[in-house]
Amino acid sequence: MELFDKTINSYFDVWLGPRDPRVKGWLLLENYTPTFIFSVLYLLIVWLGPKYMRNKQPFSCRGILVIYNLGLTLLSLYMFYELVTGVLEGGYNFFCQDTHSGGEADMKIIRVLWWYYFSKLIEFMDTFFFILRKNNHQITVLHVYHHATMLNIWWFVMNWVPCGHSYFGATLNSFIHVLMYSYYGLSAVPAMRPYLWWKKYITQGQLIQFVLTIFQTSCGVVWPCAFPQGWLYFQISYMISLIILFTNFYIQTYNKKASSRRKEYQNGSTAIANGYTNSFSSLENNVKQRKQRKD
Repeated sequence: MELFDKTINSYFDVWLGPRDPRVKGWLLLENYTPTFIFSVLYLLIVWLGPKYMRNKQPFSCRGILVIYNLGLTLLSLYMFYELVTGVLEGGYNFFCQDTHSGGEADMKIIRVLWWYYFSKLIEFMDTFFFILRKNNHQITVLHVYHHATMLNIWWFVMNWVPCGHSYFGATLNSFIHVLMYSYYGLSAVPAMRPYLWWKKYITQGQLIQFVLTIFQTSCGVVWPCAFPQGWLYFQISYMISLIILFTNFYIQTYNKKASSRRKEYQNGSTAIANGYTNSFSSLENNVKQRKQRKD
């Protein structure tokens, strides 16, 4: 394994240049192998988990879901606060910020972004809860693509560009995750579900986040600094892929279902106007599941 790690690391150094020495020896960052193994295990569980659960009763997971989502809400709030204060302390330039001119603020950003990278490993649990609860329809291409890629992308970010212009997308995403995981934490409490109406706007916020990140990243291309241009082009490309997938999800989840409900109303059928949709599930599926079993 050690020889394998050295071989991979040498290839990365040739392709991407020298790594940032400030993260040398940090947990999970020394070698790519652990991140790669975690990602492969994640994809195997996504594939095999639903097969294993096929003939088993779904788990409720209600209590642990509240704790899990509360924990990620607090972690996201901490990361958002630390990133904002670090950027202000370092006098970061919105249009383009290199990775070595922020002084001690750069190290603050690096430490927070390590937690951001590590949070992408924790967030694999989102999918595992879907599997345990047999909400397999929620495990979409978008969901798996986003979770599987983020951990890997941020391993590379942390090794080569762990501060500077990298801060912006992580800051916006941390803010969105405060809203998102607090929503999911509350939605795990049945009494709160009728009052949770803003999931649709979380998805809109995510789309706005991607557009703003593209704009800010493009500023570094138009008005370049010492931040590597290759990373900027890659981030723009990745954000475009997320915009395409999230837009498709938004249309499938909200626009088409709104049209379907209007047709049902016109046909005299009963439609439910308010309720709870956990992550990528539809309201109708949750109603059916509650009829079939008690959480």
